[in-house]
Amino acid sequence: MLRKLTVDQINDWFTIGKTVTDVELLGAPPAFPAEAPRRDAGPSPVPAGPAASQPPHLPASAVSRARGQPCSEEEYINQYRQLEAQELHVRAHPATGPGRRPPLSKASSVTCVPETTYKYPDLPINRYKEEAISLIESNSVVIVHGATGSGKSTQLPQHVLDHCLQRSTYCNIAVTQPRKIGASSIARWISKERSWTLGGLVGYQVGLEKVATEDTKLLYMTTGVLLQKVVSAKSLVEFTHIFIDEVHERTEEMDFLLLVVRKLLRTNSRFVKVVLMSATINCQEFADYFAVPVQNKMNPAYVLEVEGKPHSIEELYLDDLEYIHHGGLPAHLLEEPVITRDIYEVAVSLIQMFDDLDMKENRTKSCSGAQFVSERSSVLVFLPGLSEINCMHELLTSMVHKRLQVYPLHSSVTLEEQNNVFLSPVPGYRKVILSTNIAESSITVPDVKYVIDFCLTRTLVCDEDTNYHSLRLSWASKTSCDQRKGRAGRVSKGYCYRLVHKDFWASSIPAHAVPEMLRCPLGSTILKVKLLDMGEPRALLATALSPPSLGDIERTVLLLKEVGALAVSGHRDAESPHDGELTFLGRVLAQLPVNQQLGKLIVLGHVFGCLDECLIIAAALSLKNFFAVPFRQHLDGYRNKVSFSGNSKSDCIALVEAFKAWQARRQRGELRHPKDELDWGRVNYIQIKRIREVAELYEELKNRMAQFNVHVGARRPVLDQEHTHKQRFILQVVLAGAFYPNYFTFGQPDEEMAVRELAGRDPKTTIVLKHIPAYGFLYYKQLQSLFRQCGQVKSIVFDGAKAFVEFSRNPTERFTTLPAVYMAMKMSQLKVPLELSIHAAEEIEGKVQGGAVSKLRNTRVNVDFQKQTVDPVQVSFTTADRSRAATDLLLRVDVTEVVEVGHFWGYRIDEKSVEVLKKLSAEINRLQLAPLPAHPHPDLVCLAPFADLDKESYFRAQILYVSGNSAEVFFVDYGNRSQVALHLLMEMPSHLLQLPFQALEFKICKMRPSAKSLVCGEHWSGRASQRFTALVSGCALLVKVFSVVHSVLHVDVYRSSGAQDMVSIRDVLIREGYAELTEESYESRQSHEALKALFSESAEMGLDDGSPPSPAKDEKQLLRLLLESFSSHKLGTPTCKAVLHGPFNPYELKCHSLTRISKFRCVWIEKESINSVVISDAPADPQQRMLIAASLSVNSTGSTMLLRETSLMPPIPGLPAILSMLFTPLMELRVDRAGKRYTGVLCGLGWNAGTGTAVLPEHDMELAFDVRIDVEDIMEINILRAAINKLVCDGPNGLRHLGPERIAQLQEDARQKLLSLFCQLKPRERVIPTWHEKPYEWNQVDPQLVMEQVREERRGKSTPLLQLHKLIVLGP
Repeated sequence: MLRKLTVDQINDWFTIGKTVTDVELLGAPPAFPAEAPRRDAGPSPVPAGPAASQPPHLPASAVSRARGQPCSEEEYINQYRQLEAQELHVRAHPATGPGRRPPLSKASSVTCVPETTYKYPDLPINRYKEEAISLIESNSVVIVHGATGSGKSTQLPQHVLDHCLQRSTYCNIAVTQPRKIGASSIARWISKERSWTLGGLVGYQVGLEKVATEDTKLLYMTTGVLLQKVVSAKSLVEFTHIFIDEVHERTEEMDFLLLVVRKLLRTNSRFVKVVLMSATINCQEFADYFAVPVQNKMNPAYVLEVEGKPHSIEELYLDDLEYIHHGGLPAHLLEEPVITRDIYEVAVSLIQMFDDLDMKENRTKSCSGAQFVSERSSVLVFLPGLSEINCMHELLTSMVHKRLQVYPLHSSVTLEEQNNVFLSPVPGYRKVILSTNIAESSITVPDVKYVIDFCLTRTLVCDEDTNYHSLRLSWASKTSCDQRKGRAGRVSKGYCYRLVHKDFWASSIPAHAVPEMLRCPLGSTILKVKLLDMGEPRALLATALSPPSLGDIERTVLLLKEVGALAVSGHRDAESPHDGELTFLGRVLAQLPVNQQLGKLIVLGHVFGCLDECLIIAAALSLKNFFAVPFRQHLDGYRNKVSFSGNSKSDCIALVEAFKAWQARRQRGELRHPKDELDWGRVNYIQIKRIREVAELYEELKNRMAQFNVHVGARRPVLDQEHTHKQRFILQVVLAGAFYPNYFTFGQPDEEMAVRELAGRDPKTTIVLKHIPAYGFLYYKQLQSLFRQCGQVKSIVFDGAKAFVEFSRNPTERFTTLPAVYMAMKMSQLKVPLELSIHAAEEIEGKVQGGAVSKLRNTRVNVDFQKQTVDPVQVSFTTADRSRAATDLLLRVDVTEVVEVGHFWGYRIDEKSVEVLKKLSAEINRLQLAPLPAHPHPDLVCLAPFADLDKESYFRAQILYVSGNSAEVFFVDYGNRSQVALHLLMEMPSHLLQLPFQALEFKICKMRPSAKSLVCGEHWSGRASQRFTALVSGCALLVKVFSVVHSVLHVDVYRSSGAQDMVSIRDVLIREGYAELTEESYESRQSHEALKALFSESAEMGLDDGSPPSPAKDEKQLLRLLLESFSSHKLGTPTCKAVLHGPFNPYELKCHSLTRISKFRCVWIEKESINSVVISDAPADPQQRMLIAASLSVNSTGSTMLLRETSLMPPIPGLPAILSMLFTPLMELRVDRAGKRYTGVLCGLGWNAGTGTAVLPEHDMELAFDVRIDVEDIMEINILRAAINKLVCDGPNGLRHLGPERIAQLQEDARQKLLSLFCQLKPRERVIPTWHEKPYEWNQVDPQLVMEQVREERRGKSTPLLQLHKLIVLGP
């Protein structure tokens, strides 16, 4: 409810000069400009109409929304506007007024310019020069309405500048443009036209680029730059004149700038002159909005109508182009904005026909043909987005003989590339500019004669349920289309072709666009409102040109509370849904040119000592992605990005590593020459211009943070060998804190179904293809070549209509899904066509062996590329791994190679096994060895030397890597590896290749890394690796086989501990905190049962070797015959095509959101993300993997979410719940029915005591604990939240007043508390998740059991970022 305000309170509230800025009052204010001068200004300035007491008129498309607002929303707007009118009435005739009158002259700062003979161009605005200057001098606000091309943007500011310079009057003129290219190009044009140095009298400031000096009196800038200046100063007095151009573009920034300018003109900046300009402005609406009180009534602002256009422009529609499309186009639908192929072709045909039109016009002017060729006018094509620009670009560039120079123009193109559109084309060529609405206003390409307008745009809208952004294709407004039309006709008669039907244009195209303030989040606007300190946001925004709904304001305030920019009190009764106290974080966010979550990332990076990395991420995510992903090289670009990310599985960390690699090379001087830098970028798939822009923004952010006493610390030498891994984990946690609540988890695969789908093959090395044609094994070479770009294909098994492609795995690398499998799955995601050239089955059977080969149609065939064999196979699935399983469940082994903790190679040292190895070695060394017949390559099996006890002998080996003149080889009978010179490698005889390899690969069963190991290492910490190596080295080990999975023995390992005692290595690692227990996979459990059955039978019947039955001889012969016929081309040239489906991997994971509103929505990860393909490495692990997304958007229907810039968190048990509790604004713990333990938590903004409902239910997260969380854990989280607050606070003891040593001490304290929260010596006990019986319901706890936390001491005016959580007392 609105409280009543006295007139004095209203006056104090609106008169912000005396409370927010020190203003010197000089004399009486001038008379209001509506007196004598207003009447004598002449006939041109027409008052826009009577004073309006109603809210400004909204576009038709917005009216429907306004009507849908509840009555209370209209009341809130009207009441606040009445308060404003009352305040103005009180101050209509003040004795003195706030604001500083600009001095009549400032000789010290006025640059004296001698009179010149400069002649203004013949543009309509120049006919109104004196009149315009008189109006501007006499009025506070003037609205200039004139056609595009009339000279408003370029000439009028010059008129004022010249007027002031001639009279030696001080002036400082600001001119805004909605886009960077507009501000910079106009400033350049004026400096060139007047022969002034750019940055002298005229300059520009766009984003981070400022070309201006102390002498600059005419400064062009973007709307956002002026808004930032005004909000920081809380006044307009830095400038004498402010020109706001293109005010019809109702962006959120524009509307808020107008609101602030209007407010400040009435308070502390009453002597500043403001000029609003546009070609398509709604004069009535703007004049009423800037009305001033005169003699107890509101007089609207003056409108200067500029008559005339440079040249006429003819409008044409599809109805006028039937000679091109012959009436064959479907009707447009208002609900389905789209560009069909036919419409693209109409546009292309038009461009082809412009030669004829130019020729016809030139003939009427009696111009020669030669002259015509060199004067082909330019074409400007308006398209809605980048994908449509690319489509049109392809169509035009395929027209080889048409001599076109095609330039794309959109926001992702750099400033240098944007400036190319102003260059003159090569003589005889026609310039075609393909642009989004960036060329709709401000930019003038003088030689444009033809405009082709698809009448479409992409509009930023906000999903009403989730508040996530979405760019949706929609019909452009008539206002926008008229602006586009005005781009033609600057030098001659122009033509505008609108590619819609005339009746559709008249009846369906909206007159005006819905203002952004009515359809987009208001976060940055409300933060600026809070900085201005003009009252609560809804009061100020009620006076906007198109006030946002109360619901939108309320929702934005809640989102700012969620991010921490506004304080959450923690007391339900004191919580206001419309306002909140600005926190230190909020003050920082309001000063940064990045969105709120990226600003929070920077602040949390400072807290935890990873500021540099967070600045890089924030800068990179604020601009266009600098990773290049060429269309035809998408896989290579993806592979490169994965390489930069290391094992972090994070797009954000990939950005950091790529940026640091580029930065380091520049600092070393390796990229001194532009060509070297471009070459490096090309090799690494990085766009150099964009990464330079990121570097500029990085420096800007660093400078802006310095004003808050936040600095990037110098890199100190670190003695902790695990520091790099700890730093990466801390950065991942900071990402989770910044992007709360964009949390996602993955569903678990059905192991049993997956094992069947893969027919027992290794999911980490294998992918499945479907729709294999009959006799598919004939085409194995084609299939191998399709996947060559993914990795080395080891074998392909053809099984009916399926094929299993297995990639080679380096035996000395850890168990994880191969990159080749990810690449193959990426091919499927990118819809890379998989086609085989084949023979029809009937054709094969008719030409080979009289049809006898037909029995091979369904034969399983194994193609082994390592052994170079193609054989039929008859594998019994249950015995697939028995060939080398074990002849005993207890083995004595010697360890030769440790891959990682729990994963090693070795060989058996019982008498029988040692004898086999001796015989094999003796046989090899008796042979006459021959050099390799071909150059060695990875995966090749050969003979390699190894020196043991000063005696060198040859052994069977597999090549791992080839580097220069040497190769790293793996000895397949012992399990160790060595570096060998290439010339020493020898060919292996085929009979030795058939013998089974003797080395055994082992994995300790029922063990996984602890949270401490995951935090302090890639998978296992360095200390864990050292400890494990020490445990398994220097003595023989006893292993007990649990199972055999994909030829790997899952075992329990024991070593002697003195007097005949055997100690389990797994138990040692768990006891020392390096590992924890886990379940074995479904395949391992199945194998364990099979082994138990096998050995129980062998006790009675003797051990069967379990080898699979050999395929029939005639089957082998038929297969050989068929392969020979195919390879010798007896079947002729393949005439058919087979399109394969896949690849597939049944362990691929799909993710879902943790927030309430999106829990059941379909979720897609952007294809450029590293995590666009996620495959489970540990399907038996019940713990959920957690994914963080930096940004989200939804499709047009709201059914599917798209995640961008994702980070996959380490698989730490309980991580989703712990991170949610650490960064949530408020939470409510769940307890079991007995009240003895915590079972889960509800995270969010809490509940409203008045209504009993959730404050922001859409973002609430209900989590069930999968590890035991007790009182000590919650207290640790509170201690860490308090440590964060110490580094993110204001006031006398706040961050601005701390010295570097104290800041470093607090940062280290926060880091150590964070690490100790996860790196506990004893892992948290795993529990079966128990879901609360009333999910998402707040206030489910008996208040008597709630333990209030001691409130932190308030430091001056400091507001804590994070409230301490309330504990619930547990029963005994």
